Amino acid sequence: QLQLVESGGGLVQPGGSLRLSCAASGFTLDGYYIAWFRQAPGKEREGVSCINTTGGRTNYADSVKGRFTISRDNAKNTVYLQMNSLKPEDTADYYCAAGRQQLFGRCVLGDAAYTNWGQGTQVTVSS
Repeated sequence: QLQLVESGGGLVQPGGSLRLSCAASGFTLDGYYIAWFRQAPGKEREGVSCINTTGGRTNYADSVKGRFTISRDNAKNTVYLQMNSLKPEDTADYYCAAGRQQLFGRCVLGDAAYTNWGQGTQVTVSS
């Protein structure tokens, strides 16, 4: 069974950091584009960041540029999202997703491009 499992969420104060992990089981992430999405209460799901199959190209939403970093370790079958300088508006459920769609070799932040989704991990930024 193809499965993605997120971990690393929690409660953090504004300005703090968290590292989310997305581990795959039942398939290898090698060859898949991976993205992180988030959904805050009452809001639509939004793409946060994505990474191509080799890790050489990434993409970020404007709201997280310079604060979040996506990376992957294909040997460990895991993708990470390092989140620094967290803000209350980063509070959301975070999901990772895997897919094979790309645009000129770059990953895309639209959720229609991803076919396998995790169950999510909650991130709360509050003092």
